[in-house]
Amino acid sequence: MLDFPRWKRLFLWGITLIAVFAAVPSIVSLTGAGWPSALPGPTVNLGLDLAGGSHILLEADPAQVARQRLDTMEEAVRDALRTAQPRIRHGEISTAGGRLSVMLEDAGQVDAARDAIEPLTTGAGLTGQRDWTIQVLDGTRVVVAPTQAGLDLAVTQAMDSATEVVRKRIDALGTREPTIIRQGDNRIVVQVPGLDDPQALKDLLGQTANLEFKLVDTSVPLADAAQGMAPPGSEIVPYAPGTPFAGSAIAVERLGGIRGDSLTNAQQSFNPQTNEPVVTITFDANGAARFARLTTQNVNRQFAIILDGKVLSAPVINEPILGGTAEISGSFTVESANALAISLRSGALPVDLTVIEERTVGPDLGADSIRSGILAMTIGSLLVIALMVASYGRFGLYATAALILNVLMILGIMAVMNTTLTLPGIAGFVLTIGAAVDANVLIYERIREERKRGRRVIAAVETGYAEASRAIYDANVTNFIAGVLLFLFGSGPVRGFAVVLIIGLFTSVFTGVTLTRMWVAGWLRRARPSDLTI
Repeated sequence: MLDFPRWKRLFLWGITLIAVFAAVPSIVSLTGAGWPSALPGPTVNLGLDLAGGSHILLEADPAQVARQRLDTMEEAVRDALRTAQPRIRHGEISTAGGRLSVMLEDAGQVDAARDAIEPLTTGAGLTGQRDWTIQVLDGTRVVVAPTQAGLDLAVTQAMDSATEVVRKRIDALGTREPTIIRQGDNRIVVQVPGLDDPQALKDLLGQTANLEFKLVDTSVPLADAAQGMAPPGSEIVPYAPGTPFAGSAIAVERLGGIRGDSLTNAQQSFNPQTNEPVVTITFDANGAARFARLTTQNVNRQFAIILDGKVLSAPVINEPILGGTAEISGSFTVESANALAISLRSGALPVDLTVIEERTVGPDLGADSIRSGILAMTIGSLLVIALMVASYGRFGLYATAALILNVLMILGIMAVMNTTLTLPGIAGFVLTIGAAVDANVLIYERIREERKRGRRVIAAVETGYAEASRAIYDANVTNFIAGVLLFLFGSGPVRGFAVVLIIGLFTSVFTGVTLTRMWVAGWLRRARPSDLTI
């Protein structure tokens, strides 16, 4: 139990010193001094409550998801009936009441229509239900209606995708350790520490970046388009503010066209002829083929470039575009073109997100929190050190050294793991200081008991460490389980506390049990005392 060969001592000291050295850049950073760039400098990231930054709560409208699903299903049903063999002839498809109603021209094709539409529906997760139901009414009308289970699954999938898109966009800003979590069924919490321009964050996250290319319906006069009048199968789309035709609108074909979900890249660049900022986009193989087909079949026709329901431009297709690369112009500045490129690269949001809550935390408040936390930790440490030294003498000094190394190791490990320190995390530090010496108190009290029972010095120390370690490990296992549950189910600040707690459990056992045992064993070998003052 007290045997520590040279290789073992070197190994334990190596682990300790590596973790301690990893904490040095963070300590230097907290003091406000600069760290040499030539040296490796992992530092602990400060959370929103310490570094300041922006807190934004985004909300999505489930009704929009329902409308999107209905439009997608309508296009899929039209295509399925058109490509069926033999072709299934039908009248206009109604979307009234949030469901599709298809009137067939031949009642004898009802079963064929049902068979053609059936593959378009799927199971709604593990609910045992379908995402759409299919009914035949009046002998010639097929009704396709969404189920609640299918809508709930679609909302969940849309929010998961939106969360990932938000994460990609914030990462593109170069910020570190943002907190992006789902809240409820249709909300996303975004916390970005150290962000100097919260308005830029709101603009970036509020942009859906839903890019579409649709053919212009030139049969609709501009006067009718300005009044919102469009024939069935077309829709009116206004021009975006800042474009040359802002304030007017055009009619585009509602179905068909190409969406921007097949983009592989988007970069801000400049038009070589006008030198104005533009966004250059690149399609994947499937998107490039569809774009080439669209431009080949519609030479000399206008097609509208639509972003988030607003027309950026409506150029004429002079020749087929076969390279899979296109250029978007729209009176951009360099900043707005770059923001659009980031949005397009990260993908379109599957649903619009509205900012319903915004809070900005200043860095001064975070600095006060850091000072208060350090003061509390310093006072707590001094009181614990005084109590341990007064109670256990030399062994109290060992516990004190272990306590200091414990705090430094936690900070170093957090820096290497690139974790974030929050205000609850500082509370975790203070709690760790008090809890870390619990192991030493249990061990030292057990050694006292063994000495009172008449055991020799070495036997008492061995028994004290061996017997107390069982209780220490049991207590830390239960704390570890609690910390994991806090991390899994807690929000950002709670998870910050859990991180410090979990790391502190391992480091406190390492320093309070393993290192102190090594130090005590070394002292016993050198001094060979006949009695212990403990």
